[in-house]
Amino acid sequence: MAINRRALPLLLLLSLAAVALTIPGAADAAGLGGRGRGHLLGGWGPIPDVGDAHIQELGGWALGQAKQDRLASDGLRFRRVVRGEQQVVSGMNYRLVVDAADLKGQSAPYVAVVYEQSWTNTRKLTSFKPVSAAH
Repeated sequence: MAINRRALPLLLLLSLAAVALTIPGAADAAGLGGRGRGHLLGGWGPIPDVGDAHIQELGGWALGQAKQDRLASDGLRFRRVVRGEQQVVSGMNYRLVVDAADLKGQSAPYVAVVYEQSWTNTRKLTSFKPVSAAH
């Protein structure tokens, strides 16, 4: 069977796309939008590993910034980020559920929204509210 030389690049592209759609995670790596770590621009998606050191550091930073901006009591202590979502923008928005402890040691959950642009070293707390007030 003879293959037309002009059709070869198209055939190659279609073959790569078929492989990318059948291998888990390959669609993201190819920019075809699978269900792995990649996200559509503007869409919120789950943070794959909230235990990641950077995510935990963001949660602690958010609480510290909220105290500085007087959005949270000085008596709150950061415990951990328990869950969150991320949104790809010109940088990244993070919506984090931060578990803090009040002066009595009781759990005080907050929703923190943080904007971060790593290549300009920009980080901004855009919202910090108790979980009950965030919904």
